[in-house]
Amino acid sequence: MALRQNHYLLRWRANFFAGLAIVLPAIISVAVVVWLFQNVSNVTDKMLFFLPKSWIRENRPNGELGDIYWYWSWFALAWAIFLVCLIGRYGRNYLGRKAIQLTDQAIMRVPLLNKIYGTVKQVNESFSSNKTSFKQVVVVAFPSPRSRAVGFVTGEQDGLGGEKLFSVFVPTTPNPTSGFLVLVPESEVVKLDMTVADGIKFIISLGAISPGSTGLNLTAAPPAETPPTGA
Repeated sequence: MALRQNHYLLRWRANFFAGLAIVLPAIISVAVVVWLFQNVSNVTDKMLFFLPKSWIRENRPNGELGDIYWYWSWFALAWAIFLVCLIGRYGRNYLGRKAIQLTDQAIMRVPLLNKIYGTVKQVNESFSSNKTSFKQVVVVAFPSPRSRAVGFVTGEQDGLGGEKLFSVFVPTTPNPTSGFLVLVPESEVVKLDMTVADGIKFIISLGAISPGSTGLNLTAAPPAETPPTGA
């Protein structure tokens, strides 16, 4: 009897984990979409300032205004997309480019704001002007000489020393939007026969999803020199 009960529990345990593997990707995908919409709507909802709040928000019995109606949030998102497209169309002609240039010059004259705006604009231009900002998937010795990390080459630096250095972005996992920027000598960078998309999949999956690339050889990275001890 006990053996039959254990077998029954093992079957349901296997069914549970099989079902979890099936529904978990869908649940995570929906949760990410909902999270993105909620955060974006916090900004886009404010673009309906020209409408009376009593129109777009729930009227509670005590006379207070509640949350914005969901269909107005969707309208605000569509309105924001339309305005961005309109600005983009305007910015592609001569008058639009001159207006943007004058606006940039005005903002850059404002203390503190010019530092933030200049940095954000420079980063944005570096990515938007070059769709392959992540040029190559590589392996570098990080964070210690005997460990290896997968990173992305973002540029080359020639004026920081005798040897050419690669700017390598080492993302964190499973969230690749944050990470570390390290400057690695060219001789210590191992290039992988892997696309950037496969490299991102490898990082997001905590290394569980193998990209099937023959270039993924984590033992091939040359060891970094250990700094001498003592004075």
